[in-house]
Amino acid sequence: MKQILTFISLLILNVCFSQEIAILKYSGGGDWYSNPTSLPNLAKFCNQNINTTINTKTATVEANSVEIFSYPFIHMTGHGNVVFSPNDVQNLKNYLTSGGFLHIDDNYGMDEFVRKEIQKIFPDNNLREIPNQHEIFKTPYNFPNGLPKIHEHENNKPQAFGIFIENRLVLLYTYESDLGDGWEDEEVHNDPISVREKALKMGANIVNYVFKN
Repeated sequence: MKQILTFISLLILNVCFSQEIAILKYSGGGDWYSNPTSLPNLAKFCNQNINTTINTKTATVEANSVEIFSYPFIHMTGHGNVVFSPNDVQNLKNYLTSGGFLHIDDNYGMDEFVRKEIQKIFPDNNLREIPNQHEIFKTPYNFPNGLPKIHEHENNKPQAFGIFIENRLVLLYTYESDLGDGWEDEEVHNDPISVREKALKMGANIVNYVFKN
């Protein structure tokens, strides 16, 4: 039965991918549901500016669910603990090695937890910092200095880390940036338009990379 489900999921992944994004629900107690307006706003921005046709009603998928294979782009965020079960780990690994993409955006406080869980998925493929010259920072919007800083927490520089499989970025971990906060409705954080625009443009670069790779 498990093999049948895996086959079906891979078939969905390879044949039926559309321009859709979803939020990842995970265990451990962290607030996976934070920033509820982020992805709808990012989808709207991308549809208006980079010619995507993303559904602005964001779906929620669980880490161990076959449903993740219906989405080329899964977004994960939160402030606290993250725990991936063995089933979560295997499902996420199948998803990412079969063409899926996971963006993890540390909303401040999840770093110490999520790095250990990423290592469960790829024990022999460590996170490495993505250079500013990578295409994800170049198109359609140019970020010559790499990942932009959206919210300040501890005066640390923003960093983008990735897991690569055969030169394809399959997992992006954005740290000390808080892109998702910049995607939220304006009144949530009262960010200046220029800051929100930077966040949305960087998000559009991520979406563009996913849908073209």
